[in-house]
Amino acid sequence: MKATFKGTRAVVAHTLVLALGLGAQASAQSAKVSGTLRHGSGLLDVPVASVLPHGTLTGTYSGFWTRNDTDYSVDDEGRITGTEPFSGGWNGDLAAVLGLFDLLEVGASLQSLEGSDGGGPLWAAFGRFSLLSPQAHGLGLAVGGRYLTSPDFGDGVDYAPTRLGRADPRVRDRLGGLRIDTEESFYVVAGADLAGLGWGFLPDYDVTLSAGWGTGLFREGDGLDWHEFADSEGWFGGVAWHLRLGRGKLLTFMTDYNGFDWNIGGELDLGGVALGAHVLGVNYSADASVYRSSKFGLKASIALCGAQLCPAALRERPVGRVVVLPAPPPDTVVVSPPLPEGTPRTLCLATGEAVEVLATEDGTILVGPRRYPLSELRPAMDFAGTYAEGRSWFESEEPIRVEGHDFVPSPRRVDVRCEEIRRIAEYMGVPLFGMRDDRPPWRVVYVPVRPGTWQAYEPGP
Repeated sequence: MKATFKGTRAVVAHTLVLALGLGAQASAQSAKVSGTLRHGSGLLDVPVASVLPHGTLTGTYSGFWTRNDTDYSVDDEGRITGTEPFSGGWNGDLAAVLGLFDLLEVGASLQSLEGSDGGGPLWAAFGRFSLLSPQAHGLGLAVGGRYLTSPDFGDGVDYAPTRLGRADPRVRDRLGGLRIDTEESFYVVAGADLAGLGWGFLPDYDVTLSAGWGTGLFREGDGLDWHEFADSEGWFGGVAWHLRLGRGKLLTFMTDYNGFDWNIGGELDLGGVALGAHVLGVNYSADASVYRSSKFGLKASIALCGAQLCPAALRERPVGRVVVLPAPPPDTVVVSPPLPEGTPRTLCLATGEAVEVLATEDGTILVGPRRYPLSELRPAMDFAGTYAEGRSWFESEEPIRVEGHDFVPSPRRVDVRCEEIRRIAEYMGVPLFGMRDDRPPWRVVYVPVRPGTWQAYEPGP
C-alpha cells in the first residue's frame, strides 16, 4: 500500500458564483451523502444540486485499488511508442468541505504528496452555489466547478490532470492536435429530492436524482486511445436511494455516469460517521488499461455541526396516523358521554402550517371529532414537524448561529401566526423562522419549542 494521497476521490474546484439576480431562498439541506469522488457533497462521481447546511464541515478519506498498467506510452504527437509501466496499488486522498449560508459549499482535497519523480504534490479546490434548493422545493439547480493542479515531472513537458486524479506521464496537455484541458471543470446541475412512496414493506426512504453538463473532466480526453470509445459531450447523471435504518442512520445505494464511467456504490451513515464502498468503471468488460477497468474502492467520512456530529436525515414527514375505531356490534345501544369542552385555538407548527384545535383551561389539546386528549394518542398520533423541546442545546440555553451571527434566547416564549413568518435556516435539525417582511441580518429568530409555542432568539452581544 502506498503512503500517498492520490486518487479519484479528489472533489471539485472553484466556486462559480452566478447569482445573476436569481437569489436562492435560504433553506437548510441535510447531508444525506457525505462526499463524491471529485466534486464535494453528492453521489459517487457527479455533483448534486444541493449544498451542505450552513456551518457543516465534512472530512473524507477515500481511495481505490488499481493494478500495474504496462499497456503503452505516447509521444508528444500522440503516437504509441511502446510500454511504460504505471504502478498500481492503493490510491488515497483527503478532502474537506464546508457549507456556508445554506447557499454555498467550498473545500479542497489533497491527492498526492509525491516528490518530483512522482509528479509532485497534487491538490484541488472546489465550490458549488445553490440557485434553487431541492430540499426546500423538491427540484434544485446549482452551478459549481473545480480546479486541479497538474503533475510536474521536472522534464519541461506540460502534463494534464487525469480522470483518476493520479500523476500519469502519458497524459500531456497537448497530444498532437488534441488539447486536453482538465485543470478547470465547470458545470451546471439540476436535481430532485423526493420522498418515497411509503410502501408498507419498506422503511421510509428518499430518492435523489441528479443530471447536468460540464466542461473539463466531464468531457475532455475522449480523443485518448483509452477513452476514444466515449463521447459524453459533457453530460452526466445519477440516482441515489436513501433508506432510514433508525434515528440519524441512513443506508444509501447509488449509481452514476460521469461522462466516461458507470459507477455503483453504497454508504452507511451512523449518525454523522459514514462508511462506504464503491466500484468504478463497471461498464468495462475488458481490462484494457487502468482507465478501462473496474476498480474497487472504500471511503470513510465524518460530518460535524460545530462540536457535534451531524446525523443524516430524510425529508420531513407527517407524524400522525389515522386511528380507526371498530364499529359497535348490531343491536347494541351505545350511550355516549358528554364531549369534553374546549376553546378553539390555532397552532403554528414547525412545518410553517397552521392547525385548528380545541384547548381546555389547563392547556390540554383536544383533537378529532370525539375530542380525544392528544397526550393519550401519542406516539401513534402527533403533530408534524421537528421541535427544540428536550434537545440539549435548547434546554441549556446555548447560543445558536444563523448566517454567521450568534443569537441568544430571550426571556419570552411567544405564539406566532404562520402567515407572519417564513423559514430561513436550520439548526441541529430544528427549522428556524424569521418575520416574513424581515431581511438579513435578522432582528429576531423564532425557534419552534412545541406545537404552538415558540422561543424568540435575539442577536447576541
